[in-house]
Amino acid sequence: MTNGDQHNRTRFLNLAMIAVFDIAGPLVAYSLLRSAGQSAVTALVLSGALPAVGVAAGLIRHRRVDAIGILVLAGIAVGTVLGLLSGNPRLVLVEGSVPTAVFGLLCLGSLWARRPLIYRFAVEFIGADTPKGREFESLWQYYGFRHTFRLFTVVWGVTYLAEAAARIIIVETTSTGTALTVSKVMPYVVAAALFAWMFAYGRHARREGERLAAEAQAEAQVAAQGAAEPAAREARAATSVR
Repeated sequence: MTNGDQHNRTRFLNLAMIAVFDIAGPLVAYSLLRSAGQSAVTALVLSGALPAVGVAAGLIRHRRVDAIGILVLAGIAVGTVLGLLSGNPRLVLVEGSVPTAVFGLLCLGSLWARRPLIYRFAVEFIGADTPKGREFESLWQYYGFRHTFRLFTVVWGVTYLAEAAARIIIVETTSTGTALTVSKVMPYVVAAALFAWMFAYGRHARREGERLAAEAQAEAQVAAQGAAEPAAREARAATSVR
């Protein structure tokens, strides 16, 4: 199997796990459990076990602790405990806002750290020990690069806090089924929008950097020509005197 085939297989497996454990699975399980006469709280708690299984499977498959996965598990645990103790299905649904809000706060808090969180995620994704990763890390010396990733981190932090607030509002103002559907779909819509914006902004920033570099090079050439002209005139004058 080639590296490309392996990459496609891994990507397909990841998408399948998201579809089964995070989106379609919980929605189908909730609907079936409600049809079987289970209460809304029981149906939500049991259907919420599927995302937890998905996170656990990812931890086992990658053999490392995933901070986002741990936050998701913590949110599921909080929502389950609150729902069972109170009997209120809305408290179970609010669990999705816990890891979302925590992640947003971590993003904003990392702005005071040596490296912002989104930059660290990018390095982890590229591979710090790879040639491309080392080249990527070397770009941190440039102000424009640092500014871009700090901006990315701010936008991610604010967006995820807004998403957490929106989830709570949706849970409190819509039916349990609608709130469950939105809570499963919204994270992927928000993440896709953020990645699309990052890609567009990155292309714009790169073009702007190339334009400024070209202007600086042109100014340097003009300055060099201006400095060379007096020397040329002096050389011509010296030749005419001889």
